[in-house]
Amino acid sequence: MKPRTAIVAGATGLVGGECLRQLLASDRYERVIAVTRRELGPEVQHAKLRQVVVEFDGLGAARPRLRGDHVYCALGTTIRKAGSRERFREVDFEYPLRLAQLTLRNGARHFSVVSALGASRSSAFFYSRVKGEMEEGLRQLGWPSLAILRPSVIAGERVESRPLERVSEQLLRFAPATWRPVAASDIAAAMVATALREPPGVTVIESRDIHAAASQAPASSSSRAGP
Repeated sequence: MKPRTAIVAGATGLVGGECLRQLLASDRYERVIAVTRRELGPEVQHAKLRQVVVEFDGLGAARPRLRGDHVYCALGTTIRKAGSRERFREVDFEYPLRLAQLTLRNGARHFSVVSALGASRSSAFFYSRVKGEMEEGLRQLGWPSLAILRPSVIAGERVESRPLERVSEQLLRFAPATWRPVAASDIAAAMVATALREPPGVTVIESRDIHAAASQAPASSSSRAGP
């Protein structure tokens, strides 16, 4: 099987960090390109890892270095952290579309993106509407293989403080499967498993189905997992 190159955007975040960890541990990928706004810490070192440090406003300048087979997009913020609706839309809509356009032109075959439960371009809620518009924009690009994951509240240890999400995570632990929190590690595993299959067309994985999709991920090679 021909070794692959993965591109990960958002590797400093919760899901993106999990994607990076799993991809570096996988023997299905010979190279992993992390696209970030700042250098990864010294604790993130691996022979397969390449870093592209760039402001996403100027992502086009990095296009020559964005060549890979599978693209993992875990970019996202909150309106509170972004500071405005305009800035939020830039991060959660414009940046994923820009990354998708550039990597598709460079020959990538699969694009996987973290969206959100309830995403719809016709939603009355701004957050859900932006996510829906992002999904629609990706569909229109005509990717050979596109995976959209729609998790509910994402569970995991974040570097940044998000108290509202932490409260929601606790309250929804015993909710129906549709609304139950989803582990960031499961989201990442579901993304990897789907990318390796490269299903043609658009695959939408709803929150309640992410754990099952994650269970299809191949076992990591322990011999490749270390730095």
